Amino acid sequence: MSNRHFSRTVAMQILFEWEFNHRSQRLQNLIDQGVGSDLSNLENINFVSDLVHGVTKNMSAIDEVIIKHAPEWPIDKIMMIDRNVLRIALYEMLYEKQAPPKVIINEAIELAKAFGSESSGKFVNGVLGAVYSELTGKKDKDNSKEKE
Repeated sequence: MSNRHFSRTVAMQILFEWEFNHRSQRLQNLIDQGVGSDLSNLENINFVSDLVHGVTKNMSAIDEVIIKHAPEWPIDKIMMIDRNVLRIALYEMLYEKQAPPKVIINEAIELAKAFGSESSGKFVNGVLGAVYSELTGKKDKDNSKEKE
């Protein structure tokens, strides 16, 4: 397992625990506990911290993107694992922009498959695929070809 994949896993677990406990815990305490002995590399610890803080700082805007691209699923009805996997991936795609979007999408699908339900991978793929299409304009190009 790559260091970044493991870091995303830890970040997802921290966000899940924080949300599960009604956001009552201090994020920094959860980060310190989550990265304690699992991540020995400072770069990985910083990546986890950046993901967690970036998601929480931009959560309202990220959730709006989820709502837009999953209109049949109210945000509070999306499984907590799926919701946090989507938040991390969207934070990386929309704000951090360090990894290619396709890598981020694949990582998110793998996290959803590993920790979510049987349909989590497909759901995450559908939402992130729609966001990617909108960002790249790919869908518009495909539609214009069909009209010709």
